[in-house]
This record gives sequence, C-alpha cells and structure tokens, in this order.
Amino acid sequence: MAIQPRPTILVPGRINPRVTDRLAERFDVLRVPHGPDLELGETEAACVRGVAVSGALPGRWIAQLPNLQVISSFGVGYDAVDVTTAAGRGIVVTNTPDVLNDEVADTAVALLINTVRQLPQAEIWLREGRWEREGPFPLSPLSLKGRHVGIHGLGRIGLEIARRLEPFKVRISYHTRRPRTDLGYGYFPSLTALAEAVDTLISIVPKTPETFKAINAEVLSALGPNGVLINIGRGWTVDEEALIDALRDGTIAAAGLDVFQDEPHVPEELLTFPNVSLLPHVASASVPTRNAMADLVVDNLIAWFETGRVLTPVPETPQKPVK
Repeated sequence: MAIQPRPTILVPGRINPRVTDRLAERFDVLRVPHGPDLELGETEAACVRGVAVSGALPGRWIAQLPNLQVISSFGVGYDAVDVTTAAGRGIVVTNTPDVLNDEVADTAVALLINTVRQLPQAEIWLREGRWEREGPFPLSPLSLKGRHVGIHGLGRIGLEIARRLEPFKVRISYHTRRPRTDLGYGYFPSLTALAEAVDTLISIVPKTPETFKAINAEVLSALGPNGVLINIGRGWTVDEEALIDALRDGTIAAAGLDVFQDEPHVPEELLTFPNVSLLPHVASASVPTRNAMADLVVDNLIAWFETGRVLTPVPETPQKPVK
C-alpha cells in the first residue's frame, strides 16, 4: 500500500510554539512571514490543505490557496480571518472557545478589584518606600461592596464572570441582543439602559460592526459619576476619546482596560489618570491556558484530516467531510 503524503499546514507569522511543535509530529509545516503579502510560489500554495494562524488571514491570501480545506485560528475571536471568503469556498474555520473562559473571567474580576481598590498603585507605593517615608497609602475612594454590575455580553465568558461575582454579593444585570430565559439576572434591552441602571459596566463582547464604539459618550454619561468601566473584550468596543473625556471631566469614576483599539499603542492620556488600571491584553495569558488553546488549534486540524470533521467550528462555516 502506498504511503499517503502528510498534509501541508501553512503557518503565517508568529504562533504559540506548542502549535508548531505538535503540528510537526503529524503534518508538513510550511512557515512564512506575516506581511502585507502571502509569500508563496504556486507550487507551495497548491500543497497547502490547512492553515494554523494567530491573527489575520485576509481573503486575498485564502484565494492564493486552491486546495485549502480548513483554517484553525488561535483565539476565541476570529474577526481577523475572512470567514466570508472561506465559507464561500466551503472551507471550515475553527477557533478556540471555552478553554480560556476561566482565565479571562478570573482576570476580569481581578481587573475590577484592582480598579476600584487601586491595588496596583498601593503596591507601587510600598515598593517605592513611600509607606515607610510617608505613611499609609491613601484610602481608595471606591469599593466593590454594594455595587450593581452590568455585563455587556453574557456569552460563555460573560456568564463565567457573572458567576464569579455572585459571592461578592453584588447585584448583576446584563445586556445582550436577546434575553436569556435560563438566568435570573436582570435584562436590559439596550446598552444605554443597562448603563443607566448600574454603576459598574463590564464589556466582554466580540468585534462586530454592531459593537464598534458601542460604549460611547452617551453610555458613559448614563453610567454616571460613581461609574466604573471594565473592558476585557475588544478594544474597538470603547470610544477611547469619549472615555478620556469622561475620566477627565469626572463623568465616570474609574476604568480598567485590558484591550485597546490600536494595540499595542495605548493613548498617552490614559496613562496619566490615577483612577485607571491598565493591562497589556493579558486576560488569557497564562502558560496553562495558552497551551490549551494551542492544543485545540492542532486538535482541530488532526480531527479534520482524520475524520473530516472539526471540534470547534465557527457558526459561519460548514462542515463537509473531506474527500
């Protein structure tokens, strides 16, 4: 019996090294730079049957790969992959949901506590010797106690955040496109209505046309002078200019951000506010969680080429058995 050639998997640009290490055990791995163009000759491009990618995969790159069957994307969000082009050709796209839910939810709660209690600033006070020289760190003007938390996006991660907040004895409400009948949290039909009702807003929504700058001056004004904004979803959900104005003018009390619109660039003015806690997009950035994400990227590709079905397809793409 003739030995079947190993499928070729294209890896454009950087990805967790666990992905490439595991891919090499089962596939031929073709690595190329992640630049403006996909630098592949016609012969190489024709060999590619799968892609493992962390970041963008434009439609024009997909068009260069005539025998592509499956795209395995590293991360829950897959907006940087041209899913429309992939779906039009019957190419399956996968992402890595669930395996990072706990880590992101933990980080959201930690960022909220850091923001209201100013714990990073307190640690700096200690490390700089100011406790000994100047006395106790000033009392934090805010507390988590008695807050009403609104969650913008009650999907899998949003629900994990809500469940973690229940023991803190805060009130929990939410806004999504449709109410959930299986939960007892208060539902609000619009983001502005939610912001008016709560004093703490946690955003964990995907990057879609509808979420672009959804948290704008109107929403921030509705949140009010005791309001706290936490964004751990996508940077483009928040109108950063409106947020800077709101913090400068006291329209809201504080903000905690793990994501930004033009990462890794962070608006200089955000760095100057003492009532802002900032993280460099680290919500899922632990070795165990990133390893689990890497494994799911590879396992999706293995499943496809062994069974013709993937483990975690995105809803926009079909699952047609490989021929």
